[in-house]
Amino acid sequence: MRLSFFGSIAIGGLLLLSSCQNSSATGKEETSVDKVQAPPVLNGDSLLTLVQKQTFNYFWEGAEPTSGLARERIHMDNIYPQNDQDVVTTGGSGFGLMAILVGVERGFISREQALERYERIMDYLAKADRFHGAWPHWIKGPTGKVQPFSKKDNGGDLVETAFLVQGMIAVREYFRDGNEREKELVRKIDELWKGVEWDWYTHGQDVLYWHWSPEYQWQMNFPVGGYNECLIMYVLAASSPTHAIDAEVYHKGWARNDSIISEESYYDLPLVLNHYEHDEAAVGPLFWAHYSYLGLNPKGLKDRYGDYWELNRNHALIHYKYCVDNPENYKGYGEDCWGLTSSYSMRGYAGHRPGEDLGVISPTAALSSFPYTPEESMQFLKFLYAPEQDSLIGKYGPYDAFSFENNWYVSRYLAIDQGPIPVMIENYRSGMLWNLFMKAPEVQAGLTKLGFTHE
Repeated sequence: MRLSFFGSIAIGGLLLLSSCQNSSATGKEETSVDKVQAPPVLNGDSLLTLVQKQTFNYFWEGAEPTSGLARERIHMDNIYPQNDQDVVTTGGSGFGLMAILVGVERGFISREQALERYERIMDYLAKADRFHGAWPHWIKGPTGKVQPFSKKDNGGDLVETAFLVQGMIAVREYFRDGNEREKELVRKIDELWKGVEWDWYTHGQDVLYWHWSPEYQWQMNFPVGGYNECLIMYVLAASSPTHAIDAEVYHKGWARNDSIISEESYYDLPLVLNHYEHDEAAVGPLFWAHYSYLGLNPKGLKDRYGDYWELNRNHALIHYKYCVDNPENYKGYGEDCWGLTSSYSMRGYAGHRPGEDLGVISPTAALSSFPYTPEESMQFLKFLYAPEQDSLIGKYGPYDAFSFENNWYVSRYLAIDQGPIPVMIENYRSGMLWNLFMKAPEVQAGLTKLGFTHE
């Protein structure tokens, strides 16, 4: 769940708003049921390992038991919307697939344990509801049937499917040269991702559409174009060996015939690509710099529209400089407390960004930006894990959001916020997920097809 470029998540946001009514939205501090205080002395490397282990465990210990996939949310206060506790998120599960690889790399679990979990997941996904190859945004964990995200969003979600496939391809590359059992997992992943009908989701036009429903068909009507979090969908659609899109779908649909290029700057940093059109608040939430780049390595990645390392590094630095500048004079903002993205808030789920700022800091924003802003992100990490901030940390790492201005925090987690943290920290530390995803031959071919160059 997130507030994206299209504002299409408002209905889902109301679900979260109702689920937060018993939290600290009144300004009273919520009592954490599962505080985890960091040891008083930890160096930077130890802190990175600690937060990676905690956030990895959201997807390992906290997984939905039938599928092994990621729950949409985990509330440590056990206050959930009706029938919501077992809802699986497909996009967040893609992040979780990569987080489990981090668990193996860092010795939290064994390769064998990961293999067993991946086998269960792929067998489940093969039987779960799909719509022209695309999985829905939400799945009912115990049954594998679609859980409607909103009234008309009860079919295939190509964006969430892309996030899921990004993780699947990284797993496939990790086990590609393994033993016979591991090669069987590779075969299953190949079959699943080759079944996604990316070209069908063009609806016969030069653009990819986000949704399709067997009941409502194309009524959601969200063609995906202009810069946002969805670049990975176009890359994978071009990379498909079975249902590939033409390059013109990228150039005309996503890039809008060059109109995606931005000439604007914010805090003297070029935006590179247009974040919002006709909007004085020009800068997007920071998850745009994370979701597509868990596997897609922006270092040295360029096409005729921009340099993607400059794009993402500037995006993170703009958020940092904005919080240091603190134009709204919010309590707590500064060099060691920064980062805005879509997350919980006092008003339910909200898309936090410069210009649309409620005084809420979302830890995933700065922590998932480690590759772009290592010094600034480390300042925030050390601040967050200081003993006096223990109410902001729980079993699965930093809680989703907090506001010193409003004396508010919530002891709850969202998969799409926890997942990028261990993955992007690992990309900062070793580049593992970038290396795995980028070596996939289909991805290499897809990038070339779309006119990308990369080092």
